[in-house]
Amino acid sequence: MISILTKPFKYFFKLESASGLVLLFAAIIALVISNSDYAPIYFNILQKYITLGFGAFSLKLSVIHWINDVLMTVFFFLVSLEIKREMVQGELSNPKQALLPIIGAVGGMVVPAAIYILINLGSPETLKGWAIPSATDIAFSLGVLSLLGKRVPISLKIFLTALAIIDDLGAIVIIAFFYSGNIQSFYLILMLVAVISLFVLNKFNIRAFTPYLLIGVLLWDFTHQSGIHATISGVLLALLIPHDKKDASKSLLLKLEHRISKYVAFGIMPLFAFANAGVSLKGITFSTLLNPVPLGIVCGLFFGKQIGVFLFSYISVKFNLAEKPSNSNWMSLYAVSILTGIGFTMSLFVGNLAFANSESYMDGVKIGVLAGSLLSTLIGYFLLYLGTSKR
Repeated sequence: MISILTKPFKYFFKLESASGLVLLFAAIIALVISNSDYAPIYFNILQKYITLGFGAFSLKLSVIHWINDVLMTVFFFLVSLEIKREMVQGELSNPKQALLPIIGAVGGMVVPAAIYILINLGSPETLKGWAIPSATDIAFSLGVLSLLGKRVPISLKIFLTALAIIDDLGAIVIIAFFYSGNIQSFYLILMLVAVISLFVLNKFNIRAFTPYLLIGVLLWDFTHQSGIHATISGVLLALLIPHDKKDASKSLLLKLEHRISKYVAFGIMPLFAFANAGVSLKGITFSTLLNPVPLGIVCGLFFGKQIGVFLFSYISVKFNLAEKPSNSNWMSLYAVSILTGIGFTMSLFVGNLAFANSESYMDGVKIGVLAGSLLSTLIGYFLLYLGTSKR
């Protein structure tokens, strides 16, 4: 029974670790192309419009929006499946076990946002990016941990995974409440009808995915038309997918999680990184990082994340609210706190929402996210190596 319960977590960790290198490779290629003679082709392709369907049942979006609005819905669908599994029977199902990553995640969202706001107080237009440094990239952060192999105790891996998942949940809430457009009440009603329909399917324990998929497609369209960001439809769909705790072989949730994980990890996420990490470095100097947007992001990711996660975790342990991960020390926990500053894909995604109509700010977002994530990777890895012993 224990092996059945832990198998999804082990599979997820192994997959995300491997995909971290693929993500890095995709981002490097994007940076190289966007600073080469092929840059105009790269950016023109991303802005090219593609229509799928026909007549009233067609959808016309630019390539970048197909990736960020449609494919990323699948990513949030997978993340929400993982969140639901962890809450039902995983690391987040036991309140005492879940408390440390929950408290750490809160600190890791509040402090970076506060630092960004302080740096951007003089510019109301750039304050929209306050949530950018609050996210953690699961694939990249776990990928760094995997490079250290058995030196890192499993308890720290579980802590980082749970914290990153909670971070994603926080990002989902932020997107829903702070980065949605003008709300259309008619489509909100249609969304509600679709959600009720999914709830009925769940209550009748329908295990075939087809009816969920058909309603899910309608839910995506209603959400897109409502003014709420379309990726939220993936969250709502995932939370209403049935899960059998007693018999894993009958769980539609686990089946879907296993089937789409590899496509998200090695397809959607690298494609997102390739489409969003491209930024021209021409004319960029150190002083560029001192502009409010990139400076706020760098300081938020590198300083805010480590301060927020570690300080909140340390206080919760000292006041006996939570327990420090087993076989770990404060140095290794601090190093993992630094690794949570690897915002990369999630930070870029939030940045695209915050400055959707401000292309000039998006270059600053990309530079800040890349610089902050790189700093967190290098320093976090070095300290984690020093803080752990070979096993």
